[in-house]
Amino acid sequence: MPNVGRLSTKDAVLFLCDMQEKFRPNIFQFTNIVSNAARVLQASRILGIPTILTEQYPKGLGPTVPELGAGHLTAHAKTSFTMMIEEVEKELEALGSPKQAILCGIEAHACIACTTYDLIEKGMEVHIVADAVSSRSQTDRLFALSRMKQSGAYLTTTEAVLLQLVQDAKHPNFKEIQKLLAQPSPDTGLLAFFSAL
Repeated sequence: MPNVGRLSTKDAVLFLCDMQEKFRPNIFQFTNIVSNAARVLQASRILGIPTILTEQYPKGLGPTVPELGAGHLTAHAKTSFTMMIEEVEKELEALGSPKQAILCGIEAHACIACTTYDLIEKGMEVHIVADAVSSRSQTDRLFALSRMKQSGAYLTTTEAVLLQLVQDAKHPNFKEIQKLLAQPSPDTGLLAFFSAL
């Protein structure tokens, strides 16, 4: 049977990539991207999904933005364009080598793409939360999404991830997740991507 990319709370880990202060003025739809990623993080907390957070050269690019709500997490500092640095590899091993990665952050064509390729090569299933990733340029963002899909990643949205993870209105945490869905996710300019297909 083909793998359809069904998310499971038992096998998933959330990756939050480089949502830092210095990127704020330059990233397309930064505020909405962070808002959507924050929702995925809140859902992960409710559902007990572990989270890995990185920061790209924090000495120069500043800390993770506070509105992400990741203050309880320890950020892994890096200079490489992949999140898969030695400390992250060790953390994944300690988590029992989860099989699915949910990926949010920036930039789509750089750190998100490099991380995606590394995770796929490791045999992990990668779910890119398209309305929670971006780049400075919308062109780079949209072509990166297309390229990652070609490499075998699943493209999804904030709301789709939350609903897939609970699967049923009878889920014991559904009411808490439903509160996160009270307002629709803000538009992050993805419609142009689909009209171009």
